[in-house]
Amino acid sequence: MNKTTRINMIMRYINNRSQFTLKELMQEFNISRSTAIRYVRTIEDLGLPLVAETGRNGGYAVMRNQVLPAIHFTTDEIKMMFIAFMATRNQQLPYLTSRRTVTEKLLGLIPMTQQDDLLILNQRIIFDGTHPQNPNLLDRADLPDPLLEALIQQLIINQCMQLTDSHEHTYTVAVTHLYHEQSQWWLEFINLATNVLVQWPLTKITHVESANVNLNSQAIEAKLQAATPAPNVELHLGPTAVSRFKRYHPFSLSLSYTDPYQMRGILRHHLPLTVDEIAFFGDWLQFLGQDVVPIQLPDELQRYLRERYQ
Repeated sequence: MNKTTRINMIMRYINNRSQFTLKELMQEFNISRSTAIRYVRTIEDLGLPLVAETGRNGGYAVMRNQVLPAIHFTTDEIKMMFIAFMATRNQQLPYLTSRRTVTEKLLGLIPMTQQDDLLILNQRIIFDGTHPQNPNLLDRADLPDPLLEALIQQLIINQCMQLTDSHEHTYTVAVTHLYHEQSQWWLEFINLATNVLVQWPLTKITHVESANVNLNSQAIEAKLQAATPAPNVELHLGPTAVSRFKRYHPFSLSLSYTDPYQMRGILRHHLPLTVDEIAFFGDWLQFLGQDVVPIQLPDELQRYLRERYQ
């Protein structure tokens, strides 16, 4: 392990603690006392605000509410972050402006020759949703919903919030998941007035604000279990179907594997018996192929499959 990597590790170790001693550094990183002292002095020179505490139980503490020093990245780490930004381009992700400024800062941190390497990667590596002739092109349809960042900020503060829909109706909800599916963002929540589990596309929501309700995660999980209806679909999947399931499956579906190699599994799911849901699930079921044994299917789904595929 080189010196730069070890210093970064020690800085993260220090920053995650209210205080530390040289003995703790020696034990954690298997270094001598003189080496620990040298690393502490180097970290202080880099700008991490440390305060020495005297006495029998003395050591060091980090001064809080201070600007921490810049993080040091290796060239491989910068390439990894740059490629991650490339892979998530045109994915309707939030904080698009921040992603651009971070990319510019990363480019500004490295020498010109390495900047050229990243520009070459930008031209030669193509991901889904990237225009091959113009990798920097951002399709308007791929911009995130303007409400997304506000919703994320509110979700960090509290899972409980108030939503207003396009008809100006307001609901007090407990959010369980925010997810991206079918080329748009969705919000799964429990309506606290009815205790019903609901999935809405973000396009249906016009306003988000805090609610005067504060439920802890255990209470929300209990409400989620109570609001989740009993399964009306059970499928046993073989190796081919499991492989296709891993390639694509709707967010609400999960697979219970029945062998240690994850080659076979059981899918249990409650299918809402609306026309759109039945059609979508039926077509996805055909995508899984012939390696599926249906154990339980609603009559409406069976009728759809017979009419469409026989």
